[in-house]
Amino acid sequence: MKFTKVGVIASLLAAMAGSALAQDVRFAKQLQMNNLPSMVMEEQKLFEKHAEELGQPDLKAQWITFANGGATTDALISGNVEFVSAGLTNFGILWARTKGNVKGVAGVAGISLPLLTRNPDVKSLKDFTENDRIAVPTVKVSNQAVMLSMALEKLYGEEGRTKLDAQTVQLSHSDSLQALLNPQHEVNAHFSTPPYSVLELRDPKVHKVFDSAELSDTPLVSNIMFTTTAFHDANPVAVKALIAALDEANDFINKDKKAAAELYLRVSGDKLSVDEVLQVLNEEGSVFSATPQGTLPVVQFMHRAGIIPTGPEKWEDLYFPEITAREGS
Repeated sequence: MKFTKVGVIASLLAAMAGSALAQDVRFAKQLQMNNLPSMVMEEQKLFEKHAEELGQPDLKAQWITFANGGATTDALISGNVEFVSAGLTNFGILWARTKGNVKGVAGVAGISLPLLTRNPDVKSLKDFTENDRIAVPTVKVSNQAVMLSMALEKLYGEEGRTKLDAQTVQLSHSDSLQALLNPQHEVNAHFSTPPYSVLELRDPKVHKVFDSAELSDTPLVSNIMFTTTAFHDANPVAVKALIAALDEANDFINKDKKAAAELYLRVSGDKLSVDEVLQVLNEEGSVFSATPQGTLPVVQFMHRAGIIPTGPEKWEDLYFPEITAREGS
């Protein structure tokens, strides 16, 4: 994600100028399990429902699918979407680089991320050697890359957080899936995410080395809904409707995970069984909540590791006030 300070400010001013006129509110989404609440919102028209209850029946959600988190954040900065649902680390980078002119509206969900390998000799992070190659969606800055650095720091101390940098390569999740399942490919490990991890673990040669849930006793809401300060300030009803819609979507998921799994498969088109999706939704570390949880330590680590120039002192620094009255972290 590359942009200049001047470009950021210009884009934010453009968003400010046009935001108050918005009737179709554009949402950036990705078709992954940690974005399931957004899928529920879209299918059940929950944003529209709550906007109408708040007195603005003309507000309509337009959902736009993107391939990765970097593309969604670029779309926000360029003024092509109003709300983005993306990974915590992408959000943290944008929050820091815009000096708080992008903030979180709410959490979305969190799915534990597994580090998988087909190398039978690798049982823990300590077992990776110079011959291994670990695929992550974006080196250094993706959720997976940051979680790997955090795990290495926990294992070896601050000097060890870059210990596997030379073994880490950048590949999309779909390309990583193909690489991991190809015994001839140099990439023999993938810091994955569902649904890719489910497909990879069908191969008996693939096993889990590490899971991001091991980093903390608190489930991490690793997918965040965020927007610009300009849009937030000019559109209070849209912000309130979004939070209410996320609460209702997560309530639906938590109360009936089978129905949520069926909805996910219908929307995503993934070739998984309902039971496979249910297993992910019920795993330790899976959390569906609009209340941010566990976000502060991750963004503070990003600052400590030099990924972002400034860091938050408290979790509330990262979010708009509509959500900070809650017991978040």
